[in-house]
Amino acid sequence: MLLYIHIPFCDSKCSYCAFNSYVDKFHLKQEYMDALLIQLKHEITRFKVEEKSIETVFIGGGTPSTITPKLYAPLFHYLHKYLQDDIEITSEANPNSASFEWLAGMKKLGVNRISFGVQSFHAEKLKLLNRAHSPQQAKDAIINAAKVGYKNLSLDIIYATLGDTQELLQHDLESAFALPINHLSAYALTIEEGTAFESKPQMAKERLPLTEWLFQSIRAKGFTQYEISNFGTYQSKHNLGYWEYKDYIGIGCGAVGKLAHERLYPSKNVEHYIANPTQIEKEQLTQEDIKTEQIFLGLRSCVGISLHILNKAEKDRVQILLDEKKLTLVDETLYNPDYLLADEIALFISS
Repeated sequence: MLLYIHIPFCDSKCSYCAFNSYVDKFHLKQEYMDALLIQLKHEITRFKVEEKSIETVFIGGGTPSTITPKLYAPLFHYLHKYLQDDIEITSEANPNSASFEWLAGMKKLGVNRISFGVQSFHAEKLKLLNRAHSPQQAKDAIINAAKVGYKNLSLDIIYATLGDTQELLQHDLESAFALPINHLSAYALTIEEGTAFESKPQMAKERLPLTEWLFQSIRAKGFTQYEISNFGTYQSKHNLGYWEYKDYIGIGCGAVGKLAHERLYPSKNVEHYIANPTQIEKEQLTQEDIKTEQIFLGLRSCVGISLHILNKAEKDRVQILLDEKKLTLVDETLYNPDYLLADEIALFISS
């Protein structure tokens, strides 16, 4: 069982961000955190969560570092008996708000992994993306996290942005690998509806040779690519849990949960969520929905696809891919050696 906690508050809205987040609702922080606890108790009952059965917790956003450790404390106190002894507890953080005191306070609560939203170590690119921190703040925050005692540290970078060059991305990688990290996520800029970049589609410009060079450069540093966007000497248990299609609780406005054949959606409106934290919309997943998701997730990651979920026609198409060495088969599980072809292969299998 996985647990995701959504924090919708942000210091600023990034130009590319389509996540459920707000820059003008800080006055609702206390009420929101109270509502999270109400929903959490409700979901613990719905999911029939037993003691020591939650494998991972991930606090995402928005910007979790805009919330003080004191406001998180009631959630962690309530969760304590449900958490496995060797649990991975990750919090996202932005360099400008993840102070030494915040990092120390979260570690005291039990957080043992921090994922920093860095995106770039170039000041001009950060300005273009409307990030609220400087390159030096990013470096200082990660160094401070190591000083506090975090062993598992990750950072995000964004590529496929207008103006990206091999030289620019090389500088980002050199800056990243000079820091005490054991995980890196590299995301291609995508233009999402409702973002500042929606009217500027030219801002996203992916060039396949540059992407291939970037991925190879990260792997050359000894970071294993275990999903299309994720690399590390440490592999996030929470990420893997999603790709393995485990059930997960999602609390907070804009969060998503999954229980068996149901997907669960709390309200996306923060005021409505605070007033009605246990009002959850349900979506029924068909067996075909589940299989399609398992195919797409499996091909994008090291999880692979169990041959047993495929029908005869799909297995026939898989055989073509095996013959062309586009897939490999190990112990009745199919693996994709080139994640950049994942969606194309998935569509071919499912066609």
